[in-house]
Amino acid sequence: MPGTRSSGLLALGGIALAAVLAVIGHLEVNDDLNPLSLTVSDFAVSERGGVIDTAMAVLAAATAVLLPALRRAGADRASIALLAAWSAGLLAAAVVPTNEPGLPMDAAAYVHRYASVLSFLALPLAGWLLARRPGGRPARRLRALTVTSLLLAAAMIWSAYPGDRAMIGLTERLLILTETALLATVALHLARAAVVDIPVRAVDDVDGIDPPGHSSSCSMSWRAASVIEPDRLG
Repeated sequence: MPGTRSSGLLALGGIALAAVLAVIGHLEVNDDLNPLSLTVSDFAVSERGGVIDTAMAVLAAATAVLLPALRRAGADRASIALLAAWSAGLLAAAVVPTNEPGLPMDAAAYVHRYASVLSFLALPLAGWLLARRPGGRPARRLRALTVTSLLLAAAMIWSAYPGDRAMIGLTERLLILTETALLATVALHLARAAVVDIPVRAVDDVDGIDPPGHSSSCSMSWRAASVIEPDRLG
């Protein structure tokens, strides 16, 4: 489907732009901030240009672009709803900043925290649902990225509470990289989705008969081959 492929390509462009902005935002902050012990949100609230917040909003928009394409490709409602939750949580975390490092948490900081938690958990669950069909390298990749994301999320929760924030910045950045790779995997295979359009008349010209059970054209859906079983894409 041309629209599906365009959505995948547009989402990939948004993911790449978000990654570049995130790197720029990290370079613009105070050199005293330690990325190993401070979260991306800590960097964002300390970086006055808003580049990191913009990166988060761009990533949320890139996800939103994928939703109608996934619906057209036949993805189930649960996975689409989880991706929408990831996008909404990411956008909320970008709009509502946390408190500056060392200050007590206020209401906005709690909104930011739970919006982030929603995002971090929703995306890997969506990836697992999208990879439910067995077989194919992308399905295995989605499952591997999902498991890695959930393990890193558990490590981050441990660090935030009983772990006294030990290496929380490193853990969160590894989690973000993994989840971004998961989202890029979905976008990439939507971008590679193929449409097979073989009119029966063309077959008639060769064989002189209508092949039984064939319609005038056929197209690939998410469940059939476009992402879960891309080996069929040729």
